[in-house]
Amino acid sequence: MNKTPPLIIQGGMGAAVSDWRLARAVSVTGQLGVVSGTALDAILARRLQVGDPGGHMRRALAAFPIPEIASRIMDRYFIEGGKAPDTRFVAKPMVSHKRSRKAEELLVASNFVEVFLAKEGHPNAVGINFLEKVQVPTIPSLYGAMLAGVDYVLMGAGI
Repeated sequence: MNKTPPLIIQGGMGAAVSDWRLARAVSVTGQLGVVSGTALDAILARRLQVGDPGGHMRRALAAFPIPEIASRIMDRYFIEGGKAPDTRFVAKPMVSHKRSRKAEELLVASNFVEVFLAKEGHPNAVGINFLEKVQVPTIPSLYGAMLAGVDYVLMGAGI
């Protein structure tokens, strides 16, 4: 990891705006790329249902340190070749104050996937941004990001 403070911090600008590709591109240059941690559970579920073009989600899930969870997520959401255009997406479990194993597993794995892909192939720092005002998913999301080796955690929107 680069020990010099970054001159540029590319912020987590919203669900799927600051994705792993943007954060990785910034981090490769030695600056701080930041993925948005917002709604990554829904984003991963949908990326898998459209067939995971490029295989990036599957590659990251294959590296997830709890293979049973990765397998359950693949079984539930992955559609080879993608869902038919007139077919609805399979719903993800709702996050609430009542604990749900399926919801928590998807949160942990999806945050791992996004950070893993942003860090893949270079030694530089990557951060993740969470919304302070959306607190219920923060702990499982943070755990997933930590499993992938996230370097910085940024919190905003509601502080």
